Amino acid sequence: MNQIASPLRMPAEWEPHRATWIAWPHHEPDWPTKFEPIPWVYAEIARVLAQHENVEILCQCDETAASARSNLEAHAVQMDRVRLHVVPTDRVWLRDSAPTGVVDANGDVVLLNWAFNGWAKYDNWKLDAQVGPAMGKITNLPRVEPKRSDSNERVVLEGGGIETNGDGLLLVTEEWLLSDVQVRNPGFRRDHYDRAFAEWLGTRRTIWLGASCVGDDTHGHVDDVARFISRDTIVLAVERDPADENHALSMDNLRRLESASKDSAIGPLRLVQLPFPKPVMMLGERLPASYANFYIANGVVIVPTFNDPNDLVALRILSELFQGREVVGIHARDLVWGLGTLHCLSQQEPLGKRKLTSGR
Repeated sequence: MNQIASPLRMPAEWEPHRATWIAWPHHEPDWPTKFEPIPWVYAEIARVLAQHENVEILCQCDETAASARSNLEAHAVQMDRVRLHVVPTDRVWLRDSAPTGVVDANGDVVLLNWAFNGWAKYDNWKLDAQVGPAMGKITNLPRVEPKRSDSNERVVLEGGGIETNGDGLLLVTEEWLLSDVQVRNPGFRRDHYDRAFAEWLGTRRTIWLGASCVGDDTHGHVDDVARFISRDTIVLAVERDPADENHALSMDNLRRLESASKDSAIGPLRLVQLPFPKPVMMLGERLPASYANFYIANGVVIVPTFNDPNDLVALRILSELFQGREVVGIHARDLVWGLGTLHCLSQQEPLGKRKLTSGR
């Protein structure tokens, strides 16, 4: 643990990164009968990202690292921008198991290491819980473990559940933190979370949406449905078909954001709607396929695509919004069988000592 200069602020994703962190896929049960193409998807992700920033890759063992290097080199990845680290993990969803990068009052990067418990659902998470200390050792950055205001216990949170504009606004869902399913912090109420977000992320207002999308095994992560793309612009996944299960959920979120936009302490906000792809099914299970699970890196935005007519619609909308950044589609129809895509598997490390930018 290290001394830091308060207050802390979570930068927006579009602010400069030193690197993107990912973990090389190894847990075959996450993609039953579909694992073989997944390393090649990761190689393509690394290829695109390495054109714009450093990529740090956690590997399960030396053998995994050798296999990863072979895949990356075969994919013509810019290897001088890539480092491989042997750090065992249970799964590869670093958005949730890795620390959240924040900056302190001096502009220095701090690793905010939430407690991780496998989304309060899975039993195999003990290795993932050690990702934060490993990243702290690799980067030599200060690492802090947020504690609850009502006890000395650590706060359990995942990065996929928090979405910020870098200027005091935060998006979360009630489904994730306030329901009685997959409870992260027993006894925590809305006001407890609001105070924790203010203390550790520098937020002044939390915007509470209702729920995420159908198929989300995290039970409510916001990064499948609503994302800031500038200080005052939110992209929201909206399902227009009343017969689709996502319709009522997304309409409720739209109403909440429209109401928040009228609050002088929050808005006005510009709301841009993204479509959903048609339901992506595997073995009778609907998967959490969403274009909102894009990832913003230096100079590029990578967007999951699903061999769906709405792929082009989503890419066009995002290309118009992210002027000055390349927008690249990454085939994710196999990837989403693991119940996550591009934002779920990545975690940015802020550059630090940079002033707040206006976004996009």
